[in-house]
Formats: sequence, structure tokens, C-alpha cells
Amino acid sequence: MEALRKRLILSAVMIALIVAFGVAGYMGIEGWDFLDSLYMTIITLTTVGYKEVHDLSSGGRLFTIFLIIGGVGTVFYALSTGAKLVLEGELQELFGRRRLEKKIKELKDHYIICGYGRMGKIIGRELKVKNEKFAVIEKKPNMPQEKEDSLILEGDATQDEVLKDAGIERAKGLISVLPTDAENLFVVLSARGLNPGLLIVARAGEEGSEQKLLRAGADRVISPYHIGGLRIAHTVLKPAVVDFIEFATKSGNIDLQMEEITINEGSRLIGLSLDECGIGRDLGIIIVAIRRSTGEMKFNPTFRSTIKSGDTLIALGEISKLKILEAKALSEK
Repeated sequence: MEALRKRLILSAVMIALIVAFGVAGYMGIEGWDFLDSLYMTIITLTTVGYKEVHDLSSGGRLFTIFLIIGGVGTVFYALSTGAKLVLEGELQELFGRRRLEKKIKELKDHYIICGYGRMGKIIGRELKVKNEKFAVIEKKPNMPQEKEDSLILEGDATQDEVLKDAGIERAKGLISVLPTDAENLFVVLSARGLNPGLLIVARAGEEGSEQKLLRAGADRVISPYHIGGLRIAHTVLKPAVVDFIEFATKSGNIDLQMEEITINEGSRLIGLSLDECGIGRDLGIIIVAIRRSTGEMKFNPTFRSTIKSGDTLIALGEISKLKILEAKALSEK
């Protein structure tokens, strides 16, 4: 839209300069007043064929010929360009918004990212790698390349109507990474009221904001400064551990990946021990922890640990092997 506005402004400036040139020429050559000079300039440039205001001198006729040759084509080009840009721009914006609304209405069990700055883009990139559906709410989107392959809705995420337009009633989760804690707090309050079962993750910038966001309804609150400080300290104190974690959690890593795999109800793995499942023996996968459906986390489970319905396995292994385990977790007896 910025390029469209610039071209429209350029067209208007060209027309204004030519009209001003014509008025000044008739006033200087023929000695006419401003209104007569303006009228003669307009009927000449628009080629309407009206009679001349006054009889022209030889100099006036030569000036009119020059004005017709140099000005008429320029005026028509500017007008046609302006009309084309306005028409195409409005149609493109109209159809583009309708396509966007249609795609968002088709979304279900998706995520909503509120704020598409540096952090929001990283989150969106990770969701794309995992083939997760998501929509973005951004106040001032200025990212034509991202718009091509992302559903970016322009608006204020603190407004209920904007959240509804993003399909919050059908969404699986919401991630609020707006610039201020106050904005994130408003988003959490609105989102929790619109969808009580929604998973909400919010960013906290200042100390003390974490508890407020949790009380407002956020399931998880992340403080980038706290996490960043810990990562820097761990990089200095435990560099090998940090390197391993980054290697295991980096998207697109085909050698090793850490994933969480949920055991569905009716899975054939239910009731079996880790040894009986052959997870480590046959697939070479390490189960780092098991999170029970009650929320209890069992770290470093033994080979005798039994898998139960609703468990989430924190598994470490090759992507191809992890997909086999995920298929077993979904398959029924």
C-alpha cells in the first residue's frame, strides 16, 4: 500500500505542475486573468473541444500547441495510472482480505500468535517446522514476504472482536508476545473469557508480572530475560550441557531430536513396561521422563516403569525412530 500511495502522489503532482505551467503561460503570454487562464488550460489538457476563451495571439497558439503535445499525454497517463492503481489496489486488498478471512474460518485446533516481532517470527517458524496451523494478529504488519505464506490478521489483539476473527473459539492455543506486559495481560483476560479450555502462553517482561498473568488465566508464563540470563550463565558454567540441549531441540536436526509423545487411550503400549515395549532395545530411543496425566513428572524412569493412558513420554532419539514410537502410541490394541 505504501508504493501505491507514492505512485498516486506522483501522478497528482504531475497533473498539478502541468496545470500550473499552463496557467502561468496564458497569464504571461496573453495577459489573461487567473480564471480565464485556468479554464483555457483545463479545456486544452482534457481535449473537450470548447471554444477558446479569447482570441489567441501567435505566441499563444504556439504555446497551446506545445501544451497539447507535452501535457495532454502526460495528464492522461497520470490519470489512467492513478485510476488503475486505485482500482487494482482496492480490489486486491478486498479480495486478499476475503481470502484471509476464509482461510481463518477454515482453521480448527490451531494456534494464535499475538505479536509478530522477532520473538513471534521465531515461534511461527518453529510451528511451521512442526506443520502446526496458526494465525497471527499484528497491529501494523509490514511484511509482504511473510504475508504470502502466513495468515496475518491486522488488528489489536487486546480486542475481543479481533480474537474472534482469528478463530479463538476453535483454537487449540494462544501465544501472546506483545511488547508490554499490560497488553499481554489484556490478551490473556480476553482469551480466557472467550475460550476457557484454551492453552495460553504469555510473555512477561518485568518482575512481578508473571503472577499477574497466571492469575489472569495464563497456563504458562515465559520471561525471556530470565531464560536468557540462565542460558548465558549455563553456557559459561556448563557449556557441554547447553550444546547438547541445543543440538537435541534444534528444529530440522535429523540426527537427534527430543520430542514429547502422548499415549492415547486404547494404545497398545498401555500396561507395558518400557522394556516390554522395546523402545530402547528396538528403536534406540531414550525415555528421559514420563509425565503422568495427573501432572506428576517422573524423571529417568527405569526399564520396569509402566506406560499408562494419558502419559506423555519425553523421548530422545532419531526422528525416524520417534515417528515409529508416535505411531505405536496412537495405534489401538
